[in-house]
Formats: sequence, structure tokens, C-alpha cells
Amino acid sequence: MPISCRTGCGRNAVLKRPKTGDALCKECFYWAFEAEIHYTITKGELFNRGDSVAIAASGGKDSTVLAHVLKTLNQRHDYGLNLMLLSIDEGITGYRDDSLETVKQNRDDYEMPLKILSYKDLYGWTMDEIVAQIGRKNNCTFCGVFRRQALDRGAALLNVKCIATGHNADDIAETVLMNVLRGDIARLKRCTAISTGSEGTIPRVKPLKYTYEKEIVMYAHYKKLVYFSTECVFAPNAYRGHARALLKDMEKIRPSCIMDIIYSGETMAVKEEVTLPTQGICVRCKFVSSQEVCKACVLLEGLNKGLPRLGVGKSSKAKKMLAEYNAKQEQEKGSLEQAIIDLDDSSNLIDDINQSNKVTKAKSCRSGSCKSNNKVSNGSTVNNDKCSSKECCTGKCKSNQGNDIDQGNSKINSLLEEYGINDAQKDIPNGNGHGSNVSKSNGEIVENSDEDGEVLFNDQDEENSCAGACGKMGSLQIGF
Repeated sequence: MPISCRTGCGRNAVLKRPKTGDALCKECFYWAFEAEIHYTITKGELFNRGDSVAIAASGGKDSTVLAHVLKTLNQRHDYGLNLMLLSIDEGITGYRDDSLETVKQNRDDYEMPLKILSYKDLYGWTMDEIVAQIGRKNNCTFCGVFRRQALDRGAALLNVKCIATGHNADDIAETVLMNVLRGDIARLKRCTAISTGSEGTIPRVKPLKYTYEKEIVMYAHYKKLVYFSTECVFAPNAYRGHARALLKDMEKIRPSCIMDIIYSGETMAVKEEVTLPTQGICVRCKFVSSQEVCKACVLLEGLNKGLPRLGVGKSSKAKKMLAEYNAKQEQEKGSLEQAIIDLDDSSNLIDDINQSNKVTKAKSCRSGSCKSNNKVSNGSTVNNDKCSSKECCTGKCKSNQGNDIDQGNSKINSLLEEYGINDAQKDIPNGNGHGSNVSKSNGEIVENSDEDGEVLFNDQDEENSCAGACGKMGSLQIGF
């Protein structure tokens, strides 16, 4: 036997409201559903006439029903709102790319402008790339934090007065349970607010705060609304899923438990001595934050520095990880600077060697300490000015001891061993056909350079004069 509609309209009931248990026909259910949302909007004073409102559209049932109902109520009650759709592309292959097609369909059906922002454009990362770094655990932390800030960024671009989100009664009750289980008093106080946002920021409002999820599904079903129903591929591992399972089990026993949990969160008192964080502005990105640096900036910094778990967990842990990373970076920077200094020193040494190996006009050994210069013949000492290639320039000459330039130049050493050196007292022609004369006076050897005035030697140069004479390419002329 059919059941009549509870309102007495004379039509048969087609459903039983999960929230109240009333048997209603479709038309009365539509009216009751939309009337409750209208009451929530007016009592909470969510909108003002002439406001531009961005509807956070994901393509799911909540945002699709919210867009449809707001458009209907705006026309019915003359809110005077300028409605538009704002969607965020998280970069989840197989999920978000398909749901965006539904959002575009909603744009056409409800005749609302649509703005799509992507994580890749805003942060340089997609959720697929983030999950590859962080794994399947705690990935919803990144997605939730980034999406909330992305909505703020999109709202600022659209220059709207507020953002309308599709959070329903089940979502808020789940959040209350999560914050109770985690002992997060600050979020527990804030999650039940129908409008969130500090002064100077764009507020977010929740017109579906007291609307059950089951009734949203029923409304979309009977209205034949187009929405995307596939669950996110990363959602099964989320902590919220456990809170949702607990809530559904309690709802089977007591359907009103959803409203009871929300009421408990709204009326829960906190001791006065408990210090709660206040919402402010992030010093980096200038968006809403309860800390000096917002969670989004901390998470993004961790990803960019190769520390994906930097922002996951307590802030003290994040500060410790960041301090260790900075110390490591400073150590690597110091090592790099020292390597650059060593490289510069090596370069200067090479330049000195090259400068010492330049061709000079002194071709004879002037140190007087070569063994070859003091040969004994028939018991008498003979002064030989020629430099012995085998003793002098191979390092056995006393004047060459400590001279590393010729020892390091194997090419010149081999040439000196192959060719002899002429008498240094003779004029040795240079490349220009001019000669240079060497004279000896009072133990001081002086080379009189040609008119170009190239080189002068005195007793201060004796220690390196042999290397200067024997280690030059000009001496090769003597062997020909």
C-alpha cells in the first residue's frame, strides 16, 4: 500500500528523508531541501546583494548540487549575486582530468563563467609527482593544503567577495571526529564555523553545512544532475576514511548523530588559559595562515629541497629537518668555495710556470755553480762557460736545485739533452737579427739588451739564471 506524503499534499511519498525520517514526495523533498539551505544562508548572513561569489567546483555531487541550488535560490529570492565557478586541477591522472569535463558541462548547464587553476602552474608540482616523492601515506595533507590555498589564489584573481564550498554535514562531523582523535583543539573550534577567514582575507562559506550527504545524493538523483562520482585514487589511504567509516556505523544506529556531533563541536568550550593560534597572513605568500609561514609554503619548500616530509608532522620536527638541511648546504658551500680557491691557486701556479718558460735572450749558464763550468784538466782548473746539458739542466747543477720549472717541463728537458748549448760569451742573435752582449764586472753579470730593452740580469738573478738560459726555445738554434 503506497504511503502518502507527510506534508499532506495528496501525492504519494517516494523517499524517506535520512535527516528527519519523514516520507515525502519528490516536489516536497525539493522544497524542504532548498528551504533549509535558504534558511542557512539567511541566518548566517553569508552573502550580500551585489556580491561576486566563486563556487568551488570539483565536478562531484556536492559542488554540482551547490551550484544548482545557489542558482535556483538566487533567482527565486533575488539574492543579487554574481555566481561563477572556480575549479582546481590537482594533476591526478584518471580522476581530476575526467571530473573537469563534468565541471565544463556544469558551466554550460548553469551558464556560469569557469576559471581553472592547476597545481602545476601555481606550485610547479602535480599530485602525481608529489605522491611519487612522499608515497601513498600523508599525500592528502599536501593535496588539502595546496587546494585550500589554490582556492584563495583563484578567488583573488577573480576578485570575488567570498568562496562557497560544498562541505556538507557529514564532512563537518567527520572533521570534528578527526580533530578530537588528534587532540587538535584549534581546528576543532574552527571547523564548525559556517564562515571562515580572517580580516583582510577572502572568507569561505558553507551553505550545505546542515545538509546530509545522503539527501544531496537523492536530490542530484531525482533532479538528474550531471556529476562525477568516482573516488580519488589516493583517497583510500586517507585518515579521513577511518573517521567516515566510524560515522557511518553510528549513523545506522542513530541518524541524528551527525547533527549531534556538529552541535557538540560548536558548543565545546576551551579553558581560558589555553592559548589558541589566531589566523593571520603568511609572511611569504601573503595568504591565510595561523603561523608566521603557512603550511603550504613549508610543504612546497620541502618538495623543492628534496625533503618531502618536511611539513608533515609537528612543526618542531620540520624546524629540525630544515636546520640540518641548511647546515649541510653551508658545509657544501664552504667546500665549493675552498675548491674554487684551490683551483685559482693552481691556475696562478700554471701562469707562473708559463711565464718562466718564455724565451729570453740569455742562453748561457751564469750561476757559476755548475760542475761543468769548473773542469780539471791536467791538474788545473779550467773555466768552461758552456752549460752541461747532462748535469746542469737535468737538475744536478747546484744552481738548479729547487727549480721545479724545468723538471716539470719534460719537452724542454728532452730537447736540452739532445742539443748542446753554445758559449754564453758570444753574441746570440735573436729573432730580430740583433745581438745582446754579456759582460762581467766585479762578480756581477750584466746583459746589455738591445734597443727594445727586454731583460736585465744581476746577482739577484743568479739562482734562477741557469734555468732561464737553458730552458728556452731560442737555444735550439745552436744545434743547427
